[in-house]
Amino acid sequence: MQSPARILFVEDDDTIALGLIHALKRDGHDVHHFDNGEDALAWVTEEGMPDLAILDVMLPGIDGLEILRQLKEQDARLPVMLVTARQTEADRVEGLDEGADDYIAKPFSLKVLLAKVRAWLRRTRGTSGALRIGDVDVDLRKRVLRVGADEKRLTTHEAAVLGYLIENAGRDVPREELLEKVWGYAPTMQTRTVDNQILKLRKKIETSPSNPRHILTIHGVGYRFER
Repeated sequence: MQSPARILFVEDDDTIALGLIHALKRDGHDVHHFDNGEDALAWVTEEGMPDLAILDVMLPGIDGLEILRQLKEQDARLPVMLVTARQTEADRVEGLDEGADDYIAKPFSLKVLLAKVRAWLRRTRGTSGALRIGDVDVDLRKRVLRVGADEKRLTTHEAAVLGYLIENAGRDVPREELLEKVWGYAPTMQTRTVDNQILKLRKKIETSPSNPRHILTIHGVGYRFER
C-alpha cells in the first residue's frame, strides 16, 4: 500500500486553511500547513520535498510566487498549485510562466480542488515509470521520450494523459473522463483541451501521427491506448 502523500500547504487565511486541511486529511493525505513562506521553506529544508505543494500567492513576507520559484529550482517535477484571489488573465499567465502546474482562483470548488490534487498525485506517484511504446522508450516519471539518441520532453499534462490511457489500456476512455480524472474539470465542460493534448502526444510517439497505432480515436467516445 502506498504511503500517504505529503502535501505542503501555505495559506494565511485561517478559514480557508482549516476547511482545506480537513478535506485533504479526509482524503488520506499528510498535510503540512504554514501561514507564511519563510516557515514553509524552512520545513522543506529540514524535511525534504513534498509530493505536492498548494500555495496562496498573496502572503506576508515571501509570497507564493517566490516559494514556487525556490521549490522548482530544487525539483522541477514537483507539482505546484497556486490558489489565489487574483483572477485576471495576466495573473494566471504570470503564475504559469513562473512554473506553476495549476492555477485555481478563489473562491473555488472544494470538490474540484480535491479532484485536481488526486489527479496530480496520480500522475506523479501512481506510475511505475519506464515502458516502451513501439520504437519509443517512455519515462513518465521524468517525462522523457527517447528514440535512439533523440530525446524529447513531455509536458506535465501530456504525461498525465498518456499515463491515464496506459493505465486503462484496451478500454475506450471518454473525453469527459479524461477531463475529470486528469484536469479535475467537470465532465460536462465543453473543451478541446483533450483533443489538443492527444494531437501533441501523437506527434511525439506515433511513427505516423495521422495514422496512429497506439493512441486510437474512438469516434463519438474518446480514445483508446493499444500497445
